[in-house]
Amino acid sequence: RNHNHCKTPTLILPEPKALKNEKHPSYWNNKGKQALHKALDMKPNVRRAKNTILFLGDGMGIPTVTAARILKGQMNGGNGEEFSLAMDTFPHLALSKTYNVDQQMPDSAGTATAYLCGVKANYGTLGLSASALRYNCNSTFGNEVESVLHRAKMAGKSVGIVSTARVQHASPGAAYSHTANRGWYADSDMNTADITAGCRDIAYQLVHNTDINVILGGGRKYMFSKETPDPEYPSYKGVRNDKIDLTAVWLNNKQNAKYVWNKDEFDQVNPEKTDYLMGLFEPSDCRYELERDHTLDPSLTEMVDKAIKILRRNPKGYYLFVEDEGRIDHGHHGSGAKFALTEAVEFDNAIERAAELTSELDTLSVVTADHSHVFSFGGHSNRGNPVLGLSRNLAEDKKSFTTTLYGNGPGYKLVNGSRADVNTTEADHKDYKQQSAVPLDSETHGSEDVAIFAKGPMAHLFHGVQEQSYIAHVMAYAACIEPYTDCFIPDLEPEPDHTGATNPSLIVLLMGLIPALLSIISV
Repeated sequence: RNHNHCKTPTLILPEPKALKNEKHPSYWNNKGKQALHKALDMKPNVRRAKNTILFLGDGMGIPTVTAARILKGQMNGGNGEEFSLAMDTFPHLALSKTYNVDQQMPDSAGTATAYLCGVKANYGTLGLSASALRYNCNSTFGNEVESVLHRAKMAGKSVGIVSTARVQHASPGAAYSHTANRGWYADSDMNTADITAGCRDIAYQLVHNTDINVILGGGRKYMFSKETPDPEYPSYKGVRNDKIDLTAVWLNNKQNAKYVWNKDEFDQVNPEKTDYLMGLFEPSDCRYELERDHTLDPSLTEMVDKAIKILRRNPKGYYLFVEDEGRIDHGHHGSGAKFALTEAVEFDNAIERAAELTSELDTLSVVTADHSHVFSFGGHSNRGNPVLGLSRNLAEDKKSFTTTLYGNGPGYKLVNGSRADVNTTEADHKDYKQQSAVPLDSETHGSEDVAIFAKGPMAHLFHGVQEQSYIAHVMAYAACIEPYTDCFIPDLEPEPDHTGATNPSLIVLLMGLIPALLSIISV
């Protein structure tokens, strides 16, 4: 009997691959008990966060998280559904409302200002309050807001940015820049009037605004003049009009500082002897993980590893912003689910590596997204069905369809006036564009809430449904930096007192018992 009441033909696919133990109630009862006991044993970590790490999956909505979980599980030889991502193990969860002040569907600039600076902003603006208007240079002045990264640096911590996009892109850009247009990557992207008025391009602000210890990602061309050939692609040149070499400006007056542009140079950097590292591995965004040249460009996981090893040398701690930036996001914009989901898996690998290098006792780790996409994941699929595979049922037009689809985008395609058919081989190809309901040259962001995963000091403060700007406030509070320098959070949990002094908690308990004891005596 077809419980879905679907009268369309059914594809012949393998039997569902349920795990053997899953057929027995004891498996689920034991699994539930284990999870319950773990929850009962959970206690808030109320220490001060020496270190804070924000992992930002650009465009990583909840459907993307689910699909990436199954894909990673299948890459590890399982069915996939039962697998747990590294971020899945974070004990504290919340939802984040992603809208911009002026837009229901947000962009990565306004959202970055929210989760990095604690203030919601307008679409397309970076590091500015909503009083600033996009493209209006003069509205910048007096409306600047500072990021948690900047405040951490002012508190004496080391700070870093790691991104698979250009480091001048919207998400990392809000950590250090104040600009009325996210597209002002270099001075060549600006008009003369705005430059004369005092507005600076994002690349210029990268090296002048905040003293950032580690900068890793793409974006070489925005740092060099139009006369400077790219070291990897000599036929390409920089894009700056001012003829300034911003990498040289950044290196100037820094001790133990290095600039690298390829993996060989990157691998030679000794983190124990390096205080500053800038690595720009592509002229613009880094390559997709599926297309990355492993001999020329480090992976996101490798960049995170190096960044933490450099930053942790500071006894005052560090703040690190890690983003699988446009690569998840750009994959979805192109209706390329294989690109997007493979990026999400690598993003989770980086989270897993960071967990190996840090301790929950002193490091607050937060994973979230800036926004979602109109990416859907469903259909009638058996257990263990490939994430990028087909539904077991044909559609009403007697054609196959994939279980991953888009609400709009470039995947809209008609063949002889009707929807194109698809087979398993075609659907699994990296360049296949999942079908879209509405034709657009670029798939759009979604407007729904996204998840926040957290672990470490003060992670329990992430709860319920919150404004996206709340993220920056929790991270600043946990680290006791502006505006929460009076947070009164201990650096470490007090050690047991073995000197004979009375425990303050015991005093409180005894004070509570005194009225009861007096009533007994009076009787």
